[in-house]
Amino acid sequence: MGSALLAGLVTGWAIALPVGAIGALLVSLGAQQGWRVAAAGALGVATVDGLYAGVAVLAGAAAAAALAPVADALTLLAGMVLLAVALLMARAALRPAGPARAQPRLLSPLRAYLLLLGLTAVNPTTVVYFVAVVLGNDAVVSGTSAAAVFVAAALAASASWQLVLAGSGALLGRVASSDRARRLTGLVAAGVVAALAVRALATVLL
Repeated sequence: MGSALLAGLVTGWAIALPVGAIGALLVSLGAQQGWRVAAAGALGVATVDGLYAGVAVLAGAAAAAALAPVADALTLLAGMVLLAVALLMARAALRPAGPARAQPRLLSPLRAYLLLLGLTAVNPTTVVYFVAVVLGNDAVVSGTSAAAVFVAAALAASASWQLVLAGSGALLGRVASSDRARRLTGLVAAGVVAALAVRALATVLL
């Protein structure tokens, strides 16, 4: 249970930490429209992360049970996918920031929630990442309770960081969305994902 909790927290933070387009939008909402609107948007992002974690657990557990004879091959594939995601994260972190988009005025908390939920849901990298982590971590698929703990922890971790961004925007304007902050958080997250990939590969190769 403890391993599932730790895996969920690390996974949720790793996918949430890069301050990319969604993070910059949350900071901007906080700076321009206040804490309530930005916090609602943050919960929209976390909702998708939690849903994708749940889908990954269900699909990953089913795949692991049905394809047990090739479990080692799946673990290797999961590690390779995680390494690819880490490289994509690092590349995105080092890419120059794009021009800021104009934000809607008088956005309600409900509309902010739905807007950020929709923008996050169309990112296929998130669900691929969660599936790869689940397939590469036996503690996550070891039982219903462990799976539930993993999903809850991933959702809580994602929500905690998104709310930090929302609060940073409300308190400090656009400071957290500077190019230096974006690069630092993106590279840290890429390093965490790479570490998860190495762990998955080591379970088979060592």
